[in-house]
Amino acid sequence: MKYSRLLLLLLLILPWFSLPLLGKEAIKRFLPAGLFIAFVVRFVHFIAEKRKWWWWYERLHPKLSGGFSFIWGPYLIGSLWILKFTYGNFLRFILVNFIVDSMFTYVLVDWLQKLGIASLVRIKKIQLSFIFFVDALLLYGFQFFKEKVPQMNDTK
Repeated sequence: MKYSRLLLLLLLILPWFSLPLLGKEAIKRFLPAGLFIAFVVRFVHFIAEKRKWWWWYERLHPKLSGGFSFIWGPYLIGSLWILKFTYGNFLRFILVNFIVDSMFTYVLVDWLQKLGIASLVRIKKIQLSFIFFVDALLLYGFQFFKEKVPQMNDTK
């Protein structure tokens, strides 16, 4: 597609414009968990490229995969938004993550393939969904321990 690189750039930049709407307290509270999961996803992305689970045909820069845009744009900022509205209610958190991850897996992946930006190679959509589910558990677990463990240490 003629505008693939522009689309990846917009996917990286546009979510950051919603950051002020989150509120200063929510950013301070959830940013460590968001950064943690972004680094985890980056690590998984590294493994996926080596094992050819998926392939990005378009890049923002020769040294940056197209996945960079998704990890540091919608994935990071989306994780903050999801935590803000669902943290404290695990069932709601899992449900919202399931919906968002399913939209990515079963709608956006096909769209990216149709546009010639990326495609799944050696992984099925259900396996990608499982990876996203594990990521969601790690995100929630990180936030849970971040908030609960210091409180346990304060009682001693």
